Amino acid sequence: MPSFFADYALLPHGLQANVRVSMVEGVITSVEAGATLSSGEQHCALLLPALPNLHSHAFQRAMAGLAEVQGDPNDSFWTWRERMYALAAQLDPAQLFQIALKLYQQMRRAGYGHVCEFHYLHHQAGGKPYAPAHAMSLALIEAAREADLGLTLLPVLYMSGGFDGAPLSCRQQRFGHSVESFLRLSETLMRYESADLRVGLALHSLRAVPASALTEVLTGFGEISQGPRPIHIHISEQQAEVDACLAERGCTPISWLMEHAPVDQNWCLVHATHASAQELAEMAKRAVVVGLCPTTEANLGDGLFPLPEFLAHDGRWGIGSDSHICVDPFEELRWLEYGQRLRTQRRNVLAQTDSPRVAENLYLQAARGGSSASGLALGQIAMGASARLLSVRDPQHLRCGAELLSTLLFRVPHELEVQIL
Repeated sequence: MPSFFADYALLPHGLQANVRVSMVEGVITSVEAGATLSSGEQHCALLLPALPNLHSHAFQRAMAGLAEVQGDPNDSFWTWRERMYALAAQLDPAQLFQIALKLYQQMRRAGYGHVCEFHYLHHQAGGKPYAPAHAMSLALIEAAREADLGLTLLPVLYMSGGFDGAPLSCRQQRFGHSVESFLRLSETLMRYESADLRVGLALHSLRAVPASALTEVLTGFGEISQGPRPIHIHISEQQAEVDACLAERGCTPISWLMEHAPVDQNWCLVHATHASAQELAEMAKRAVVVGLCPTTEANLGDGLFPLPEFLAHDGRWGIGSDSHICVDPFEELRWLEYGQRLRTQRRNVLAQTDSPRVAENLYLQAARGGSSASGLALGQIAMGASARLLSVRDPQHLRCGAELLSTLLFRVPHELEVQIL
């Protein structure tokens, strides 16, 4: 039974000194604070739960950095999307495996222990299914297994090209499913589940899932699920999306979803950038997780989610690397805080009266939200949780405890050794 001794460990209620963590077969079996280092025991300066990455489109890593040349005077998310469609049209299962493998290996080296893969690249160009129909999903499963990265696979339902129910364009055909074929895919993928693999449900967006299909797919998915599973959806990412929903349905995407779906703690609302005060309160009341992807949201010009206002209602959130313009959980957290500083024009926005350490708050909240969004017991150093932990060493022995965690997030480069155990 391996055990690790840490000068400091980030436990669910904060940093504790002199902590021993024991584990068996990838599960934490005991946590002892105030312990004494034993001879021959593995030792580190700081032990953290590895963060879950709650939002990933693995194939988009292949275009990271290649859309930074103006192609239109009004460049936006929507012109970037054309470049993304062009890439998606070129990929097959073997290519997707190679892209995902390199990405997942990089995620693990950076400090992520798990990834929620929002997967909509299902079919061949033109929409013809592969043989087997889940070949692209298998490429992701195999890549995560080879990279030794936990995976929540979220096959995506994508049915229409807009809030008006327009058919999929030729560029979107390989994303498409009927409700029936999507449920077959989901049921097939559930047979591959293991301790490190969970299958959930993703709705691409309200513009891509007609109102009539929403209830049908949620009902059908519930029937095959054998218990609660994570449900993810892109929502209110761009102002143009909000405006289109208002024009077609008479309300904003978040408000429409809350009225028409049984949204609860199993849901992850990705981005939710343009949320009203009332919507923030309602999302927090229902205990949803908001999936924030700061570097991608900045790269695409989405805007800034009103995080302090959400936290005022005890809202839950986690982080994702989305299009993978950056693959570094510490940079995502740093820019989450920095974005709020720019928005509010004050410092230490994520500090709290009873918890003034910004880095500690950021890390614990991201770990809790990411764990919920993954559908697995992740992101905490506690009995029964996953033993995917992050060991931090300080070769110069200059810092300890909270200083180490702040250094990871706010000093670049941080000059620390970080390794997934």
